[in-house]
Amino acid sequence: MDTTLQDPLVGQVLDGRYRVEARIAVGGMATVYRAVDTRLDRVLALKVMHPALAADGSFVDRFIREAKSVARLAHPNVVQVFDQGTDRGYVYLAMEYIAGCTLRDVLRERGALQPRAALDILEPMLAALGAAHRAGFVHRDMKPENVLIGDDGRVKVADFGLVRGVDTVTNTTGTVLGTVSYLAPEQIENGAADPRVDVYACGILLYEMLTGERPHEGDSPAIVLYKHLHDDVPPPSAAVPGMAYALDELVASATARNPQVRPHDAVALLAQVREARGGLDAAQLDATPPQALSSEHHNAEDRTSVIPRALTVPRPLPVNEDTDHRTSRLRSPAPLPPRRGPGLRRGPMAVVVVVLLVLGAGAGVWYINSGQFTKVPPLLAKTEKQARDRLARAGLDVGQVGEAYSDSVQRGTVIRTDPKAGERIRTTDSVSLTLSKGPETVQVPDVDGVALDEARSALRDVGLEPGMVTREFSEDVAKGSVISTGPAGGTEVRTGSAVSLTVSKGNPVDIPEVTGEDLQDARAELEEAGLEVEIATGRITSEHDAGRVARQSPGAGSEAVEGDTVTLTLSKGPEMIEVPDVVGDGVDEATRTLEAAGFRVEEDRGLLGLFGDTVDEQSVAGGETAPEGSTITLKIR
Repeated sequence: MDTTLQDPLVGQVLDGRYRVEARIAVGGMATVYRAVDTRLDRVLALKVMHPALAADGSFVDRFIREAKSVARLAHPNVVQVFDQGTDRGYVYLAMEYIAGCTLRDVLRERGALQPRAALDILEPMLAALGAAHRAGFVHRDMKPENVLIGDDGRVKVADFGLVRGVDTVTNTTGTVLGTVSYLAPEQIENGAADPRVDVYACGILLYEMLTGERPHEGDSPAIVLYKHLHDDVPPPSAAVPGMAYALDELVASATARNPQVRPHDAVALLAQVREARGGLDAAQLDATPPQALSSEHHNAEDRTSVIPRALTVPRPLPVNEDTDHRTSRLRSPAPLPPRRGPGLRRGPMAVVVVVLLVLGAGAGVWYINSGQFTKVPPLLAKTEKQARDRLARAGLDVGQVGEAYSDSVQRGTVIRTDPKAGERIRTTDSVSLTLSKGPETVQVPDVDGVALDEARSALRDVGLEPGMVTREFSEDVAKGSVISTGPAGGTEVRTGSAVSLTVSKGNPVDIPEVTGEDLQDARAELEEAGLEVEIATGRITSEHDAGRVARQSPGAGSEAVEGDTVTLTLSKGPEMIEVPDVVGDGVDEATRTLEAAGFRVEEDRGLLGLFGDTVDEQSVAGGETAPEGSTITLKIR
């Protein structure tokens, strides 16, 4: 059954612009719909906060914070936010629509991925997070559900609903924000939220892509949290024998329980990923994941098999041990000395003779086949000095050194080499280096006071993207012109960054009170204030005479923009109700009876009734009808 048919928003138009077509997904804070922007005629995703949460100011603030944060991230691997607003109690974000699936869908359907596919997904993820980290934000909820894979193969990071500033620490008493399977130890312990918590989550994601399972499982969230705090993430090769050691190193580096050992942000981890990838050959990148093996390989225990690397590679040290020792042990496991059997015992002279014979016979072949060639070492993210030293150790010279802009590699470090890392090269050749100049930056143009369309064009002319537009009243800036930008004009920002725009709604207009007036007078008063008038279909009963204004929307005292519309609902007169007979009743009792029926009461005592307490007459006789809310006069004797 199509549950979207039961969704009250499907088929509606929000803010007179976004037509909701279908429900896509439901999350803890919001529901996501596919919608059409009727002004621009484009499909987009509409993220609408659950109505129960929309009444909570803290949730609304977080929701709006997501919009403002993501609007600042103009990156091809971040889901773009176009607009934010409210309508009839619905708080929403209008976002880029990605036709495709999530990484969770891929893992659920395929299980473990080939290393090449895993890295193809991880790299754009890290590029997106790197842009967020360098802009001063932390995602804090990286998980497969928040990684979107388009039908065209594009990878995008979504759902910055828990985004925080880099230096933020959240009070986690009683709660932990995030998803337990991907929480870093410091998030669990003290709510710390710096870029390294995203690095940790990406390490868990890499492990899951390479093995098809999460490293820490348990019967309850508490067990999983305990394992994050006390257990190292095992190397993927323990679950997938034969997996390249460089991938074990990547996972160990990203998921170190001590945050000081991890790469400091996603940009640094991306550099490690690219360096590791450059050292892997095609066979290692395209290794078949376990679930894709043919059935003859399923019973590995029945035949000789390769011992998992986890049995020979030392486990990472606990977080309280010296980090230098941990790193050196992880990268340089000491091989066990070979055992010599009885048939291998030889005298020292015999060994020397054999070695000399081998060297003498094979020296020419070695020189021709190997001595003239070597491989370009991986140099990504190395400083120029580090790159020169590494090339010198490989017996290679440095060729031309150039520079280029880079959004993901730190200024002054290598972003590419020619030839590439891992390529075969003669020892007499040189390797050219291209160093990062950092991200290309431009100044935000000063567009304050400029019409919105012109301001957008000015931003695009310098390589910036017009971001989210919010509108405010202004007595100084003409309607439709820019009040301010974020960042402000003159600020240096990266090329391609989004710039938010605050646009004037013009002078505010105070809506006058016109209820109870006849239609002609009410219309004239509203139009004189610069407002349009619309008459609602149908009339309602009210205390006002038929034909007069019974209700207005927006109400009196509200602020509107010149040219806004005020809807008037006309009265069909008060409701006629039967008047109770109270003659002969005491004054207090008669008053209570009439007021309960919906009337007002006045007393007429005259000279003779000054000390009386009984109703002698009533202005409308009992049993007759009178308008609800009208006054009944009682004569007292």
